[in-house]
Amino acid sequence: MATRTRTAMIVVPAIPAVAAAIVATQVLRAAHRPDLPSYPNQDPSGTFGDPALPRLRIVALGDSSITAPGVADLDNIWIRRVARSLADRFHVELISLAVGGSKASDVLEGQLEGALRLHPDVAVVSVGANDALRGVPPERYRHNLTTIVTRLAATGAGVLVFGMGDLGSIPRLPPSLRRWTSHRSEVFDRIARQVVVTVPSAVKVHTRGRCTTAFFEDPSLFAGDQFHAGDAGHGVFADDALEAMEAAIAVRRTAT
Repeated sequence: MATRTRTAMIVVPAIPAVAAAIVATQVLRAAHRPDLPSYPNQDPSGTFGDPALPRLRIVALGDSSITAPGVADLDNIWIRRVARSLADRFHVELISLAVGGSKASDVLEGQLEGALRLHPDVAVVSVGANDALRGVPPERYRHNLTTIVTRLAATGAGVLVFGMGDLGSIPRLPPSLRRWTSHRSEVFDRIARQVVVTVPSAVKVHTRGRCTTAFFEDPSLFAGDQFHAGDAGHGVFADDALEAMEAAIAVRRTAT
């Protein structure tokens, strides 16, 4: 369900810089294993629905959770599934500015201004996994995400923040990193919830349910690189995102 409840603030001790660098090196090594395939990033942009229907412009910002390396059919990317589900009511213009590997700072510096110029009806922000995996301090992520969401909301758009499930389920990561990765995932997802409740026109996907558990239970939800979600995994993302998208549309329509 879409998140609108208030959450207590959390304080997470920063890990020493040397330790963070070691962990980041391990993550990067796991992400570039030569024995597993690598896939290009993709552009899920497209138009859906009868042009005579009311226009709904969705602009997506973020990382590989949007660009979907390893998904074989573009229509299976979660944000395209969501867009297609709205095509009976809207002429949907889906525009992706996402870049694989982005952290929140990259979205802030390289994607946000373009999104603002597009005047979205709904802005989708799906970023944070790379911050969590690469040792970015939680408060830096909070600051960057707050700036992104606040500036998008100021345009009158509904803002959908995806957040993340449990990155500890990624098969490609070494077992020694799983507990740390799971903890970081929970921390960064909670920060996203906290940011959303400060912005009236923002909603968050509930990712602490099936989006968290399914990938542990069914490794086939991952793509062949054992790092990114595959076609079926994006189906899980889409199922969890639908309610939040409807809420973001409703907030936008109320605001206008």
